[in-house]
Amino acid sequence: MTPGQERAIDSGWPDYGLDVATGEIDLGIVFGRCAPLTLEIGFGMGESLFQQAHENPDRDFVGIEVHRPGVGHLLMRIHEADIANIRLYAEDSIDVLRNAIPERSLDVVQLFFPDPWPKKRHHKRRIVNRDFVELVSSRLVSRGILHIATDWEPYAADIEILLSSREDLVQIEPPPRPRTKFEQRGERLGHRITDLAYRLAAEAH
Repeated sequence: MTPGQERAIDSGWPDYGLDVATGEIDLGIVFGRCAPLTLEIGFGMGESLFQQAHENPDRDFVGIEVHRPGVGHLLMRIHEADIANIRLYAEDSIDVLRNAIPERSLDVVQLFFPDPWPKKRHHKRRIVNRDFVELVSSRLVSRGILHIATDWEPYAADIEILLSSREDLVQIEPPPRPRTKFEQRGERLGHRITDLAYRLAAEAH
């Protein structure tokens, strides 16, 4: 970590950091208002999440990332821009979803360029599996959106098969999003970028 990232965590975490140990969050208290909420899992260095929060002050954003330099970098950007509609977790995303995010509270869940674990013996480590989709679905509001992007075509195919098998999810046109550094790296390597978006059916409730 750079000294600036360390300072950003030390100074910014009390205002922008959240911890699973405190239990389920009250979004009205955390943000001081009721607004559409987007959760991004694995925000990396945080540039795309920052851009979304900065350009959409009428929406609230929660980001999850265990890579401390990324957390520090995003906190630096938040401080520089003085934005208030973003909060962060630096813990395991499944723990956050299961123990801190209320049911039926998320308008959008974003998962951009998760580790594809390309070797077959490592597929069990992939975050997108039946349990993950079940958990995310329980946290989405009626007609909430799950948006996943990947540059690994076999992973995209597996994700599409899994999501399309669920009766409570309907495939839709992916909403626009900022380009990420992982995406640019994948493009340089000649990888095809796939965006998949699914909306929770209203009758799922």
